Amino acid sequence: MRLRGVRRSRNVVDRRGRRGGTTAGIGGLGLIVVLAIGYFAGIDVTPFLQGAGGPQQQEERPLTADEQQAGAFAAQVLATTEDVWGDIFVQEFGRPYDAPQLVLFSEVTQSGCGGASGASGPFYCPADQRAYLDTAFFAYMADRLGAEGDFAAAYVIAHEVAHHVQQELGILRRANQARASMSRADSNRVSVMIELQADCLSGVWAAHVQDLLEPGDLEEALTTAERIGDDYLQARAGRQPNPHSFTHGTSAQRASWFRRGFESADPNQCDTFAAERL
Repeated sequence: MRLRGVRRSRNVVDRRGRRGGTTAGIGGLGLIVVLAIGYFAGIDVTPFLQGAGGPQQQEERPLTADEQQAGAFAAQVLATTEDVWGDIFVQEFGRPYDAPQLVLFSEVTQSGCGGASGASGPFYCPADQRAYLDTAFFAYMADRLGAEGDFAAAYVIAHEVAHHVQQELGILRRANQARASMSRADSNRVSVMIELQADCLSGVWAAHVQDLLEPGDLEEALTTAERIGDDYLQARAGRQPNPHSFTHGTSAQRASWFRRGFESADPNQCDTFAAERL
């Protein structure tokens, strides 16, 4: 991805370099978020959950060169999402786009949805309308999932921003309200619709930054979408894939909806809730 000359977003909150800090116990929604995202990443978050009680002494450390580079990259990618969605909201929805903040952190942090661990992967919190990312997750993607490349990392950021787009449009709020009164199976199905729509919206973003793409970038994003499919992650964990437990969609679905967004460049083509087939 060609980012030379691309501005850096001012909506980045960098908490990296801080060790410790208040990690007051994870409860309620925070626990659900950590467990759900931990499953999405295919990572055991038990060590964090066991140690998540009470305040700790906060320490400061300088950022490494790799961390500085990752932070600059994230800020530039976030800026591209601001430009793309700022234009789309005015053109398609006749209203301004209120961009989210992206919180970069190391190891543990607090969000409006509770505590979170770097092991749990990136996530979006509707309560404070912020996306959260431990940039060490990029290395995990490459080393453990085989999803490497700068555009693979950019897709992850774009996906979390897409959840904010859903929040701005009222989609995320309505979907989560509906899920509260559903059976687990039906709630999981709606969750899949939410995630696949975010994949599609990520593809729409990618279509609008094609001038920044390099050969192989699209394939990096599609590979990443496949490697975070529920069936792939369950099989990788040694379990028989169980469609009723899926919350994000299969590898094929995730890649297909990303491609749909990319090829159409139209957010109106991302209505997974009205789709006859996901």
